[in-house]
Amino acid sequence: MSLAREVFISVDIETSGPIPGEYSLLSIGACWVDDDSQTFECELQPINSNAVQAAMEVTGLSLDRLQRDGITPSDAMHRFRNWLEKISKPDGKLVFVGFNASFDWSFVNYYFHRYLGENPFGFTALDIKSLFMGATGCDWDSTRSSKIASVLKPSRSGSHDALQDARYQAEIFRLIRKITPGRNG
Repeated sequence: MSLAREVFISVDIETSGPIPGEYSLLSIGACWVDDDSQTFECELQPINSNAVQAAMEVTGLSLDRLQRDGITPSDAMHRFRNWLEKISKPDGKLVFVGFNASFDWSFVNYYFHRYLGENPFGFTALDIKSLFMGATGCDWDSTRSSKIASVLKPSRSGSHDALQDARYQAEIFRLIRKITPGRNG
């Protein structure tokens, strides 16, 4: 019996607030960790007008502009699933990778279930902060992105642009795997 090939997908999102359903998923950026030139990105129409001002300031996005120029959530999730199927091919097991994965995964999971009835990632996500903590033995406070970057020295940085952040996360993930005891990259 052979195990499915693991296909690590770095996902980052921007939202209008802290919880799915009450607030909107505004943008999705994703890349294949093993080849971060393989990307997906989209901006979504909001599902309502609820927004936390601080969240909107961080993203730099406008609900009015997204209502006009974004794609429907259903279309976004169909496109995302189709891209994931292309990347994973028939023999791949998708693994959601995120920085503070519980937040990003909760919105992605909600939207996949609401609009497609299922989540191609299943019910799990790999959290980069937790992986770093396990690989280095550091405390939780040392898993902030600035502290991880000071240790790993990635070439990219975060920006609150979902695709750019997904690529940054992919680089961080690869760097952590290189320093993980018993791993060769």
